[in-house]
Amino acid sequence: MTETNPRLQKVRALLAKAEDPATTPQEAETYFAKAAELMAKYGIERAMLADADPELDRPGDRVVVVEGTYANDRIYLLGYITEALNCHGIQIAKSRGRTEVHLFGYESDLDRVEMLFTSLLLQMFNGMRHGRPAWGESMVTYRKSWAAGFILTIDKRLKEIEARARQESPASASGRSADLVVADRKAVVMARFNAAYPDARANGRTKRRQGTGYKAGEEAARRADLGQTRVGQRRRALTS
Repeated sequence: MTETNPRLQKVRALLAKAEDPATTPQEAETYFAKAAELMAKYGIERAMLADADPELDRPGDRVVVVEGTYANDRIYLLGYITEALNCHGIQIAKSRGRTEVHLFGYESDLDRVEMLFTSLLLQMFNGMRHGRPAWGESMVTYRKSWAAGFILTIDKRLKEIEARARQESPASASGRSADLVVADRKAVVMARFNAAYPDARANGRTKRRQGTGYKAGEEAARRADLGQTRVGQRRRALTS
C-alpha cells in the first residue's frame, strides 16, 4: 500500500475522526462503515487490475509472530480476519507466549490482513480492559467471552463488507466478475498452502463462550475501526 493512494488517504482521515475522543459512538460507527467500505473497494480494485496484469498483485506468504496474554484469542482474531480477506494461515511454531502463523495470500490482501489485525488487536484489548464482569464472575471469564463476541462480530462485518464490494465492482478488463476473480485467487492461495502443508488439518473456530462480556464485545466490534495501522515489515511481532 502507498500513502499517495487517494482512497487510503481518505480511509486514514475517516479513522482519525472515528478515534477523536469527542466523537460519539454513533459517529464513530458511521466513520468506520465508510472507511471499511473504501478499504474493501481498494482490495477488489487490486484484484481486478491484477486479473488483466498478474504482475500488479502476486501471490505470496509471510509469517506473523503473535505474542502476549490471551494468546488463543489473538490467534482466533488473526484467523478470522485472514479467512475473511481471502487468505489462509497455519500455526507453524509455538513456545511459551509466542506463536508463529504462516499466512498465504495475494500481497494486497496480506497487507490488509496485517493492517486490520494490528488495529483490531489494540481495539479488542482496550475494550476488554474497560469492561467489568458481573458480580461473582471472574475477570478472565468475562474477558474471554468479551473477546469471543468481538471476534465473531468482526468476522460477520468483514464478510458483509467484502461481499458488497464484490457485488458493486465492475467486471475486469477480460469481462470476468469480481466473484469469479476472487474465487480463482482463493484457489491459487489454497493450492500454494496445500503444496507447503499437505498434511495440515483445518484450524478450529472460536465458540460462543459463557460470560457476560459477550454482548459488550459484540457492541464494541460494531463500532470498531478497520485499517488504521500502517503496514510495516513483512515479519513482525504483534503485541498490545
